[in-house]
Amino acid sequence: MGQWVAISEILRNAALALAAVVGAILAWRQLSPASIQARSAKTQAELARRTHVTELFNRAVGQLRDPNLEVRLAAIYVLREVAKDFPDLSNPVFELLQAYLREADIHYGDREPPIDIQEIMGMLRSRLGSSHAQAK
Repeated sequence: MGQWVAISEILRNAALALAAVVGAILAWRQLSPASIQARSAKTQAELARRTHVTELFNRAVGQLRDPNLEVRLAAIYVLREVAKDFPDLSNPVFELLQAYLREADIHYGDREPPIDIQEIMGMLRSRLGSSHAQAK
């Protein structure tokens, strides 16, 4: 009689293990489409954000030559935020600002440069300062 009890326990444990495996497989199949959908939504959100940043970047580039000082300053501040929030875009932003300063045909004489030029130079100085600090 004890032998039958041992066999029934073994069969019960095997059936429970089989049920657990089947349950795990069914749960995985249910979660798999949801996880794929979640990854897809995350990718789409990142692409939308990148598209928005690209539009901001392009608009700011066009506004750097605007005759209105406030518009130029806004463009500079947008570019600064893009460089800060997207490290992979910081080099293009700073290269653009350097080219802008090189190409600007402005003669100040003994006067201070305009505030927008001062802001750009300040951004470039802080970048150079941080890159030298990281190199040490």
